[in-house]
Order: sequence, then C-alpha cells, then structure tokens
Amino acid sequence: MILAKESVVRVLNRLLFFSAVLFAAYCFTLEFLSWAIGDCRLPYEFYFGDRGNAFVFGFVLVAFQILALSRTGIFKDLLRYFYLNDVVEIFLSLFVATTVLIFVSFVPAIDLWAPHIRFALCVNVVVALVFIVYLRYMFRLHWDKRSRDGRGVAQHVAIFGAGDAGSELCEHLLSHPSLHCVPVVFFDDDPKKKGCSINNIPVAGMLDDLKRAIERYSFNELIIALPTARRSRIRELSEMAVAAGIHARLVPSIEEIRAGRAAVSSLRDVQISDLLERPQSDLDSEAIHQLLCDKVVLVTGAGGSIGSEICEQVARCSPSRLILLERCEVLMFQVEQALVAAGFKNIVVPVVADINDAERMEGIFSKYRPQIVFHAAAHKHVPLMERQPSEALKNNSLASMALFELCEKYAVSKCVLISTDKAINPTSAMGASKRLAEIMMQAFAGTRTKTDFMAVRFGNVLGSSGSVIQTFKKQLEAGGPLTVTSPEIKRYFMTIPEAVGLVLQTAVIGKNASIYVLKMGDPVKIIDVARKMIELAGLCPEKDVQIKIIGLRPGEKLFEELKTAGEAFEPSGHKCIVRFKSEVLSPAQLVSLRERVLEASKNPVRNEVKKEIAKLVPEYTPFLD
Repeated sequence: MILAKESVVRVLNRLLFFSAVLFAAYCFTLEFLSWAIGDCRLPYEFYFGDRGNAFVFGFVLVAFQILALSRTGIFKDLLRYFYLNDVVEIFLSLFVATTVLIFVSFVPAIDLWAPHIRFALCVNVVVALVFIVYLRYMFRLHWDKRSRDGRGVAQHVAIFGAGDAGSELCEHLLSHPSLHCVPVVFFDDDPKKKGCSINNIPVAGMLDDLKRAIERYSFNELIIALPTARRSRIRELSEMAVAAGIHARLVPSIEEIRAGRAAVSSLRDVQISDLLERPQSDLDSEAIHQLLCDKVVLVTGAGGSIGSEICEQVARCSPSRLILLERCEVLMFQVEQALVAAGFKNIVVPVVADINDAERMEGIFSKYRPQIVFHAAAHKHVPLMERQPSEALKNNSLASMALFELCEKYAVSKCVLISTDKAINPTSAMGASKRLAEIMMQAFAGTRTKTDFMAVRFGNVLGSSGSVIQTFKKQLEAGGPLTVTSPEIKRYFMTIPEAVGLVLQTAVIGKNASIYVLKMGDPVKIIDVARKMIELAGLCPEKDVQIKIIGLRPGEKLFEELKTAGEAFEPSGHKCIVRFKSEVLSPAQLVSLRERVLEASKNPVRNEVKKEIAKLVPEYTPFLD
C-alpha cells in the first residue's frame, strides 16, 4: 500500500513538473514570435493584444500535450534512462497533440482560432521537444555522474574497431556506468575513419604503436570489437597489448552473436582459441535445419563436451524430440538444465543409460523411435585406455556395433559416428578401438540400405574436459609448471562449436559407409600453446611460470596423421570436409571380426589384448609394457 502511494505521488510530481516545462515552452514560443514578428509580418495584436487569451490557450495546449505524453510512459519512466527511441516517442506525442488542435482550429464556430495560431502551434512542437529532451538528457548525465562518483574512478579503455560492433559497445559502456569502463578513443584499420568521432569519442586511425597511444590517450585496457576478424589479427593485437603491459578483451565472434549465445556487449578475455588460426567454415544452416526439423534425434554421450554441444545446436533446429542419452547422472543433469534454461524444455527427454546395456538400449529405441542418431559416447582418454584396453573395446567398438544394429532395426534415417584422428594409424588402444568401430560401421553399412551410416574424424577440441588447455589452466592456477610431453609434439585444434557445426554439415552431405575428416588447419606445437597461455595470463614464460618437458606417454604420437594406408581422398562437396574411400569387409569378415573383438575384450592381460587388436587393425602399433 505504501509503495502504491509513493508511486502515485511520483506520477503526480512528474505531471506537475512536465506541465510546467511545457507551459514554459509555450511562453518561450510567444516571446520568440514577438521577436520575429517583424520578419514574419504576423499581426502582433493577435498574439499579444490580450495576454489573458494567450494564457488560456496555453493551458489548453499543455493539457492536450500532457494527455498525449502520458501514453509514452514519461511519468513512470526512470529519468536516469533515456535513449533515441524515447526522443522519437516524445516527438510523435507532441505532434499528435498539435495535429488535433490544428484540426480543431478549422471549426467555423470557434472564432478565436485563426490561421495564424497554426503557425504558433507548429513552432511550439519544436520548442517543447527541445525543452523536454534537454531536461531528460541532463537527468541522465546527472545520474551517470552520480553512479561513477559512487563507484570510484572509472577505467579508461580504447576500442579497436570503429564499426557497428564498436559503436554499439561504446553506447553500452556509456549508458551503463556501473561497468566502470569509459571509452576514450577508437582505433580502426580503415584510414578513412581517422578524424571522425563516435558518441563524441575520437577515432584515431590505425594502431601502429600501442605504447605511444597509451601515453597520448591514457587508457589501460584495449577492447577488440572485431566480431568478423581473422584470428591472426586478434593474435597480433593481443600480443601488442601483452607487450605494452595492458589488458585486452574481446567482443564475441559473429558466430556466437548470430547463434544468440552472446551479445556485442558480452566482453570476455582473449582466449587461446582466439589465437589459433583456423580456416573459416561456411555452413549450410538452412539444409541442416531442414534435416533436423521435426525429427526425433538421439545423442549418445549427451553430457560430454562434444555431445552437449551437439544437443545445443540440434535443439536450435527445432526437432520434435531430442533424446539425451548419458550414463553419468551429474553430466545428464547439467546438460538438461542448460537446455531447459535455453528454452528447449518441451523437446528434451533425458535418459540415463549405458550403451553397453543391450536390453536397456533396445527399450529406448523401441519407445522413442529415433530418426537421426549422433553417436558421441566413447572412452577417449588415451593413457587411461592404455591401462585397460579391454574396456576401450567394449565401449568404443562392441557397443558401437550394437548401436548400428539397433539403428538398422528401427529404420533410423542417419547414424553419425563421432570418431577421432587418433584412429588414423593408431598407436594407442583408444585410437585402435575407434578404428575398429569405423571398420565395423563401413562393413555393416555396406550390406544394408535403410540407414545411412557415416563416421566423422577430427582432432583435439579446445575447451573439452580432456583437452590439454584445461590441464594448462589448472597448472597456471597452481603457479606452474606447465607440463609438455615433448618440445616437438604437435596437434590439430578446433573449437567445440565449429567441430559440431561441421559434424551436422556432414550429416547433411554424408553418404552411406563413408568416413569424413574435418580440415583443422595447420598443426600447432603444444609448447607454443603453453607459452601463449602464460602470456595471456600476463606472465612471462620460463621466468614467471616454468614449462617442464616430461616425455611422451604410452600410446601418444608426436604428430597426428590425416589418413590410414589404403585410404584415398575424395571431395565431399564442402571445403572443410574430406571424404575417404577404403576397402570394406564382407559380411562374413564382419562376423568374424566381431567375434574376435569380443574374445579380446574378455582377456584380463592388457598386452595380450593389444596384440590381438594389432592382428585386427594392421596399421596399429601397440605400446607394450
């Protein structure tokens, strides 16, 4: 009740205040016309012969204007917030009120209204608009100053990128003083923009010498507002910031903005993924949407790094139902809650299950009848699987084969196996078990036509739970050292969203019994990644944080390869996806292979298991204890 009373009092106070402002604007209009009367040749006596009539008319005009302005919410708005759309609404309200009075002036019965008064009304629209906008803007400046004063000295920042993103970011920072960031200068690679200004902030042109720019404009942070920039340019700017001893932040990429995962104002620190040069992957979003729209989609391993991203991207394509299959209830809860929070509650079906449980998997396929399956469930940790290769066979090979049979039995349209580049000429039990899954998939797909089976290989994904990046982050938090197995070891890297986007693209263009490899750019030395992460933390490699060489682990390669012996490249129809063609086992050979894998998985001696795998996968070079 008290709050309602305070609200009424605030509205009444606003009403009186703006009435006074509008009447003052009217009086100013009269004085302006009296001063300009000689030039306009207007009858002075009409306007000013009787001040009483002029004041009566002023009260009528203000009443109409107040009535029109009330529809804009001006009497309830917080005065500290004022934007361009508010100016437009105020102008339209004043224009409507004036238009009504002008129409009334044409009524013959009203002798007081003469053609001259219409001119005064038109002038008053402009004067009233200037009065109100000026006062609202001064209120905003007042509140901005109070907010800054209450939070200490604001940090001065420079924005690199005087385009749409930079302009939007600047407006956001200026209108939100609580962010504690005040833009003082823009930089841009376009020389034509030099000498211009955005929100009264100068554009200083290109950034050639950051240290000199800091001395001139006194800023201590560089914000890179280039959503479409190449990673090489971002790397160059971030290195300049590190060398100058200031912090650098980024606006999100254009892919994140388009996908709705972030806004331009969602600033973040420069990450290692921003510095690794990657080929741009153009996706056929319309074709992907058509493939998944109104379909029942099943994702195994839904709680993992790749599986959860597949779920998120699939959900945005409007499937009729999205089945999340995951055996870890904690991961299942996390991915389900993330999808629910994103607005996909009505289509998400969480299913806790183990893909090795044949009876449970049969029941899931029978109940939900999936039309598209993404098989991301797997054991992926190389050193762990080296110590228990039989588990890799059970989970990665045999369970995958059982899943292929269910897809065929229940007429799944497409089944996409998420494989790994470690399946190429494998040196680890994990890689060999994934290679066996590929071989089984191709042999099984070659004998049937109902389901299109395909596999997608790609390398390390930045940000995954088992990524070296996560290991380096934890080691940095602990003060180091960062451990690298060899100074020469190289790996391909992709971000999780781009890898999954290409997986979905593969599902669109993929052919039955095919294996596809995602182009991942050039391999990167792990030791260089370690150095970059130390620098991004504002530290000096080898001085502040040590890098320790610990030697290759069992089953680990120095270099990842692109294809196995006997595989041939073929165009896939997409520049970032390559198709491989290889010999396929006969049905009889597939049956024999499956039986031998089953027998090997029962052997408790890991070296014996690896020797048996080597017989099944000739390109496999096992690491024996």
